[in-house]
Amino acid sequence: MRKSTVGRPVSPIRKIAVMATIFVAVFVSNVDLFVVNVALPDIGHDLRGVSLGSLSWVLNAYAIVFAALLVPAGRLADRYGQRTGFLWGLALFITGSAICAAAGGVGWLVAARCLQAVGAAALLPTSLALMLAVTEPQRRAGMVRAWSSVAGVAAALGPVLGGLLVQASWRWVFLINLPVGVAALVCGVRLLPRVPADRSGSGPDLLGAGLLTLSVGALSLALVKGDDWGWSDGRTTGGFAAAAVLLAAFVLRSRRHPSPVIEAAILRSTPFTPAAVSILLFTLAFAGETLSCVLWCQDVWGYSALRTGLALAPGPLMVPGVAAVSGLLTRRIGPGPVSAAGNLLFAAGIGWWPLAAGLAPHYATAMLPGFLIGGVGAGLLLPTLAAAGAAALPPHRFATGAGVMTMARQVGSVLGVAVLIGVLGTPGTPHEVLAAYRRGWFVLAAIALLAAGAALAVRRPAARSLEPAAAGVATTAQAGPPRVPGA
Repeated sequence: MRKSTVGRPVSPIRKIAVMATIFVAVFVSNVDLFVVNVALPDIGHDLRGVSLGSLSWVLNAYAIVFAALLVPAGRLADRYGQRTGFLWGLALFITGSAICAAAGGVGWLVAARCLQAVGAAALLPTSLALMLAVTEPQRRAGMVRAWSSVAGVAAALGPVLGGLLVQASWRWVFLINLPVGVAALVCGVRLLPRVPADRSGSGPDLLGAGLLTLSVGALSLALVKGDDWGWSDGRTTGGFAAAAVLLAAFVLRSRRHPSPVIEAAILRSTPFTPAAVSILLFTLAFAGETLSCVLWCQDVWGYSALRTGLALAPGPLMVPGVAAVSGLLTRRIGPGPVSAAGNLLFAAGIGWWPLAAGLAPHYATAMLPGFLIGGVGAGLLLPTLAAAGAAALPPHRFATGAGVMTMARQVGSVLGVAVLIGVLGTPGTPHEVLAAYRRGWFVLAAIALLAAGAALAVRRPAARSLEPAAAGVATTAQAGPPRVPGA
């Protein structure tokens, strides 16, 4: 048996190499969510005869599998080794990317996206554990924030990168993962530390993860196909019923299993639960907004994929600067009002488009203001809700709470795409298209308003902040293998 390398001195050069390997792998798995959005119209044009509802599964299959397996994959890595979990996850992600690039039909593409998601679910939680294993205790809180910021950078760069790659072919959206992923895999084999495994307690609830996957999938299917089948059709109502039954079975399973996908004790935390609900609703609106703008720019205004990526970039680019201010506001007036205001601004940004956008392309007046207003809102709400949710939990549950928050975002992403496809339907004439998009934008804005209502219920935890929560992750990492997210 190979010995653990945790606790041994790490040279500065090796530490930088380990961090670079981890951040590159995490960035690639995150950016894939955003580059595929921009590539979706080109995929549809190349794979002829594929409906928008079928294409939506290229996005949703990834998000559903990722959401359901995130916590179980983290717990499996705890039991069998964080390093092993990271390397296997990266290898699966690379393999899935290769199959995506070679796919000749939407069925193969969706299946390969599922394989990518399995890899990402193993890769993401183990990356944080490995990063903390080579970081000094006093610097671990800062590294947690840096690790968390990778998704924001991916959101800002993803649409532009996707637009550039699609100029050659949509297949390059997946092919680009191969050289980057293989390089990270080779470096990982040589450099990553060996964190000791912890096989105490029971294994993860894989059946519960399956029930959650099927429940979210059934709900998404009913929403996506409802317009084609008819909302009163037996297949549609059956999909909704199956989703409800499977969700109930998941809840019962989670109550009885010693190591459930979602721990009931976490959901009983008053500040944490409304923060998670608000994050889910915000992501639902955000995912629908992103896909609607991609489809609108390319299919209605006739933009290229690159121009579309550049058009989407201003919103995410607003987030980092505003996020720096959100902490000051939160300390003054509390997380509830700040995150609620952020959701209200995000709703206003989406609400701008049905009032200003027309069939003729006028980006500067019709679309850009909505992105800027929405970007300010996202910058206020995202770090505030993440910090409030983490601070609501005891330190040894911070990592698990982060996993549940990530799961909430993925489920929201699935539902956002499904809701948008269901609302848009299959309009025919240009005026029907305009009416459908306006209807979709109003629905998404209303969902963002619901997210604001949920955020108002987030209270400032007594004598807690994100710093001790992050320090709790560091303490766990110092004492043994960090449970991320399966603490």
